[in-house]
Amino acid sequence: MPDRSAANELATPPVPVGFWEAFRFWLKLGCISFGGPAGQIALMHQELVERRRWISERRFLHALNYCMLLPGPEAQQLATYIGWLMHRSWGGIIAGALFVLPSLFILILLSWLYIAFGHTALIDGLFYGIKPAVTAIVLQAAHRIGGRALKNGALWAIAAASFVAIFVFALPFPAIVLAAGLIGYFGGRLAPGKFSLGGGHGNSQQSFGPALIDDRTPTPEHARFSWEKLIQVGILGALLWLLPMGLLSAAWGWEHPLTQMGWFFSKAALLTFGGAYAVLPYVYQGAVGHYGWLTPTQMIDGLALGETTPGPLIMVVTFVGFVGGYVKALFGPDSLFLAGTVAAMIVTWFTFLPSFIFILAGGPLVERTHNDLKFTAPLTAITAAVVGVILNLALFFGYHVLWPNGFAGSIDWISLAIALAAALALFRYKQSVIRVIAACAVIGFLLRIMVPG
Repeated sequence: MPDRSAANELATPPVPVGFWEAFRFWLKLGCISFGGPAGQIALMHQELVERRRWISERRFLHALNYCMLLPGPEAQQLATYIGWLMHRSWGGIIAGALFVLPSLFILILLSWLYIAFGHTALIDGLFYGIKPAVTAIVLQAAHRIGGRALKNGALWAIAAASFVAIFVFALPFPAIVLAAGLIGYFGGRLAPGKFSLGGGHGNSQQSFGPALIDDRTPTPEHARFSWEKLIQVGILGALLWLLPMGLLSAAWGWEHPLTQMGWFFSKAALLTFGGAYAVLPYVYQGAVGHYGWLTPTQMIDGLALGETTPGPLIMVVTFVGFVGGYVKALFGPDSLFLAGTVAAMIVTWFTFLPSFIFILAGGPLVERTHNDLKFTAPLTAITAAVVGVILNLALFFGYHVLWPNGFAGSIDWISLAIALAAALALFRYKQSVIRVIAACAVIGFLLRIMVPG
């Protein structure tokens, strides 16, 4: 006989959720959100749609489709959107902030341990194994995004052109994004079938029982669109950007590293179409190539740390900020940790501020309709271009890992073997990123002990 108690439980609407109960959930989510955006979104779906039934499947996917259109970390934006829908603006701010804060504090600690004690045998050995694994991870990201995005010859051509543009001509990443967006904009009108979002996250008819925010739940009053609310959010967002930027410029001048970090990562925040891997080449071009805040090797190490901590992968910018502030001794040689911490917090603020503005300003517009979003052709083209850019990033990492002394030196055969083993684990055996990094770290440490130098 069927389990009537289970059936009755599914038929019963869940109990309304208070602000502080939601606060505890968002804090827990921020501490356990490993696995990159796919894993984080799957975790939210399991908890919010299937288990707790705070939001229906269709409303969840509708919000996710909007977040996929935005620059920035879609999982963090999705948490912000659902928190806002449930508990107004403060609910969204709390949900989005708690998705980031645990990772911020963990990365500040790990960045300090790395930069202060990175030359010890333990740390050096661990990162010797991790770096080849990161090369394989970035290559897997290009494959994963490409498999989803490159649905036809036109999109393959965009990906190839973006690779040539950045690899051969070293064009800046913003120019590639702009060109791809324009191609998508006009291509979507001339050949709409070539530039449809294609699959995306789709729409689902599956139901897990009545939800607090169900398919037919009316849009709450605070989530209804009005020009007054839109203008208020726009003004507040502008002030939250202008005030800290103005204070930094007034206190230290426009050319000071802290001011330039705020300005640079404000621009980076608007270029993260396709996830953190897409913007990493731009961060490399600026943070490593132009400003010299950290070295190529440190950039690879920072990505490894970002992969092994909860929260969005774009949190690697926190590492970039900390290392830049610490190494540049912005507050003098006796305040290195303070300089790194302040720089990390400034970078994080300017990176994530646009995400909150996009959700609080655009959410009411999205709630006006529960149909599929339109005008996705530019995003489709940008995502295709991102594949070529990420492939270039994988080659960049591979070069610095496998030829640490440049092509004039010999190849590091041990690093090559570790990279191939990591790729096999990721592609063939579908192992998680965390497991691959942990295994390679241990292998690297043991090899450094047995074969020093």
